[in-house]
Amino acid sequence: MTEPRRTLYPAIEPFESGMLDVGEGHSLYWERVGTKGAKPAVFLHGGPGGGMAPDHRRQWDPDLYDVLLFDQRGCGKSLPFAEIENNDTWRIVDDIERLREMCGHSKWQVFGGSWGSTLALAYAQKYPNRVSELVLRGVFLAREREKTWLYGYGASEIMAEQWDQFIGLVPEQERGDLVRAYYNRLTSEDEATRLAAAHEWSLWEGHVATLLPNESLLESFGDPAKAVPFARICAKFFLEGFFLEENELLDNVDRLTGIPGIIVQGRHDICTPPSAAWALKKAWPEAELWMVDDAGHSASEPGIVDGLVRATDRLAGKRA
Repeated sequence: MTEPRRTLYPAIEPFESGMLDVGEGHSLYWERVGTKGAKPAVFLHGGPGGGMAPDHRRQWDPDLYDVLLFDQRGCGKSLPFAEIENNDTWRIVDDIERLREMCGHSKWQVFGGSWGSTLALAYAQKYPNRVSELVLRGVFLAREREKTWLYGYGASEIMAEQWDQFIGLVPEQERGDLVRAYYNRLTSEDEATRLAAAHEWSLWEGHVATLLPNESLLESFGDPAKAVPFARICAKFFLEGFFLEENELLDNVDRLTGIPGIIVQGRHDICTPPSAAWALKKAWPEAELWMVDDAGHSASEPGIVDGLVRATDRLAGKRA
């Protein structure tokens, strides 16, 4: 008999929350859930430009973990809203380290999905002695092939009608560099132009996020409070190559030696294709790769939820 899939733990409220001034005009909203003093973990949300949601708190057994979640620069409740200045990969990596110091942990489990997996790898490679384990979902290595797949040729061939809607906002003569065309609109002086671009950018991301269409997810992507920071920050990071050298995360994978890792990857992930997770596994053989054959990209899909909860349970010594 097949064991039932794990589901998220029951909804919980933070036992502590606040704002952390990280300098350069940025303040980060953070919260802690679970049991203070239990096994430390940090959650890195996707994007770039996404934010926390209540369900993100529910991926760990609250009796066994002390989890810090935070909104990255410009995201969610962090201030300034949707800010792209002084906002890059390595600044966020150092923000994670400031938050660890604030909590007083010597090291912690680093858990990140999609863009959060990129950040998790960058953080672990810069601060390997501060990482007890890595839990990664929907691996994104920020290589040129992955960027082209999502905003050039690749996902466009699978989600053809949604792609036509996405490029429809941009005149044909500008479609050779869609990211730049969108970035110019997302930073326009005209509010209507900015909102229209944020809406279409976010909808495209929503369409490629799940194996089957998810109307509630698409609705949430259409909310300007989420769409504006997501699109502005995401476009900037794509335009700047995520502030990483090509293959930087793979070239420095030896820095992860001795860190246990579990990678949960949807087989039918259109957003971050499985080739990146497989490349990481080959470069980092001590990591475990759990391929979910009936899932796409989103952390909300049943098979992905099952894998992530199994991973955190196992790393807490709860269940095999």
